[in-house]
Amino acid sequence: MPEYPRTAPRRTTGAPAPRRTSVPAPRRTGGAPRRRPAPRRRGTRRARAAGLARLAVCLTSAAVLLTSGVGWFAYHWLNNGLITSHALDALRDGAPRGRDGAVNVLLIGLDSRRDMNGNALPKEFVERELHAGSSEIGGYNTNTLILMHIPAGGGKVTAFSIPRDDYVEIAGGRGEHKIKEAYGLAKAEAEEKLVAEGVRGADLEHRGREAGREATLATVQKFLGVPIDHFAEVNLLGFYDIAKVVQPVQVCLKKPVRDRYSGADFPAGLQNLDARQALAFVRQRHGLDGGDLDRTRRQQAFLSSVTHKLKSQGVWGDVGKLQGLFDVVKKDVVIDDRWNILDFARQAPNLTGGNAEFHTLPIEGFATRKGEAVNLVDADKVRALVGKMIGGGSATASASPTGSGAGAGSGSGEASRSGSDGGSAGGGGGATSGASPGPVPSDAFQGPAVEMGGVPCVD
Repeated sequence: MPEYPRTAPRRTTGAPAPRRTSVPAPRRTGGAPRRRPAPRRRGTRRARAAGLARLAVCLTSAAVLLTSGVGWFAYHWLNNGLITSHALDALRDGAPRGRDGAVNVLLIGLDSRRDMNGNALPKEFVERELHAGSSEIGGYNTNTLILMHIPAGGGKVTAFSIPRDDYVEIAGGRGEHKIKEAYGLAKAEAEEKLVAEGVRGADLEHRGREAGREATLATVQKFLGVPIDHFAEVNLLGFYDIAKVVQPVQVCLKKPVRDRYSGADFPAGLQNLDARQALAFVRQRHGLDGGDLDRTRRQQAFLSSVTHKLKSQGVWGDVGKLQGLFDVVKKDVVIDDRWNILDFARQAPNLTGGNAEFHTLPIEGFATRKGEAVNLVDADKVRALVGKMIGGGSATASASPTGSGAGAGSGSGEASRSGSDGGSAGGGGGATSGASPGPVPSDAFQGPAVEMGGVPCVD
């Protein structure tokens, strides 16, 4: 069978190109005729390459449109219906300077037995499921305050739990009180003025809560000396609803506990908790050697267990699996209006796998102030310690803790605890603005750190 050239012959100098003639292709015996391949012209390869490039561009564009369409749908589905707050707007201008690209998120746990419109939750539900007594108690204290620092470009997340009874200066010229009371104090003040203006019902509740959030955010920001970029607020009902979606949650206790106040009744070791038990687990403080400080570590351990479970089940990377969780978030959680919750869901796996660590901020001792048992703190030392851990901070440590007469008490039982749980925080003196992170003594915080990424065993 004759062979035909794959390309046209080159011209010789001064000679005309040979005239192409039609040559019949040879036929196979007993088969279909074999066609002669047409000789390629100049530029054919370039044309084919251009065609392939156009095809690649089309396919890439289609993929981009598809993924951005899914992203757009997921973004709007997750954000549509979220309860948002403008509270951060009131303190952005006066916020301390943060490190470029890093994000600080404040988690607020509100000890309220009321729904978003201020209506009391059903008595039976509060008593039997939440095991939280009457709807009239608890008020609007923020019993959980956790600042999570997410460094720019990834890296280890550092979280700081603020003990709820820390005696600090409340924003707005309200004097010194327990930090948990900032929300309720500001809410009550705002509502008194709003009622005089004729505001009533759900609108009164919503606007009062906004004032409470603003005061809480401003107080924490000043106390820690770092900017707050985002926040999320959840009350007892919200915690219960979220726990129902993710139940059972595995936790670990070093020893058995039984507490009639919170309803906690657990053996030692690993165990799986339903929503009602989970709430009891994080609320128990009676019967624990460290009281509220041990309860703080319970909260940290529970967060670690939940994120570990969600990661192990592949929930963070699956919008479909996230739907049930975010349906609850839309109903029970308040976030700031500038937070892209979808972006956070994508970043959430970074908070697991041992890539996050919880610390409980130090106290100096216990005392009685205004008839209440409080934690005495050295605010300058706390700011310096936080700054040293995350690369910010502004103040040098002072010699005396907040509140005159550290550890003096008034003869109460609370004051006597300072010998066992108080003591110097250490490790915070001398840090200044812009200081780079450095080693921090292991005893700088209140008790041991809790690592995320598994099921920590706690008291």
